[in-house]
Amino acid sequence: MRRLVGAIGLWTWLFIGLPAQAEEAASPCTPDRFEDTGYLVCTVDPAASDLRLFWRGADGAPFRRFASLAETLGTEGRTLVFAVNAGMYDTDFSPIGLYVEDGRELRPLDRTVMTGSPGSIPNFYKQPNGVFFFGEAGAGILTSDAFETRRPQVRFATQSGPMLVIGGALHPALIPGSSDRTRRSGVGVCENGAVRVAISEGRVNFYDFARLFRDHLGCPDALFLDGGNGTGLYDPALGRDDTSWHGGYGPMLALVR
Repeated sequence: MRRLVGAIGLWTWLFIGLPAQAEEAASPCTPDRFEDTGYLVCTVDPAASDLRLFWRGADGAPFRRFASLAETLGTEGRTLVFAVNAGMYDTDFSPIGLYVEDGRELRPLDRTVMTGSPGSIPNFYKQPNGVFFFGEAGAGILTSDAFETRRPQVRFATQSGPMLVIGGALHPALIPGSSDRTRRSGVGVCENGAVRVAISEGRVNFYDFARLFRDHLGCPDALFLDGGNGTGLYDPALGRDDTSWHGGYGPMLALVR
């Protein structure tokens, strides 16, 4: 009988402990829907959360896989809650454009301007492109021109393109009803300074993706991160540990606990 009581006490303790553990590991990412497309939307308060950018480990090699980053953080007693690829990257998995990690500028702002038909210009260089940044003063998104002019003090920053929403207005080059549809990921700085990352579960064009941020998520500024096979999410609470068909990811935007 004593053994049975002890076992019941043990299981009671375990189950009482579960809600707190589940709460600690609760995902900030939830399913959402806008018009005819499903999304996963991750909402973070940058002032109250440990939001970071990661690219390379202590050995200087890119993490490439979300699982590698999670394993490294685990050895430090930290937990990777969720992560997404934080913009476009080169064949060696290095960031394309500005990249600032923990106050150090590891890649400079890319001010290249390409000419030609819109379809011939890579997404990153569709002007205006922009910079997502955050630090002690909160988060923001600026066009690359505005960022270069203002040069705000940032702890983390990643450059990508094109901008989706600029001061409440959609990027002027986005086309309603465009047939250019694929999976897409992006980030917005929204009401009350919240950061919202959205990943489409299906194919969507740029115009409708931008409208998601402005009209549904309440983000006056939003930036495209990546699309197609480069779109990825890590969220163990949702059973997601995506891998890239490109052999890995470059910079990663991650929430750590």
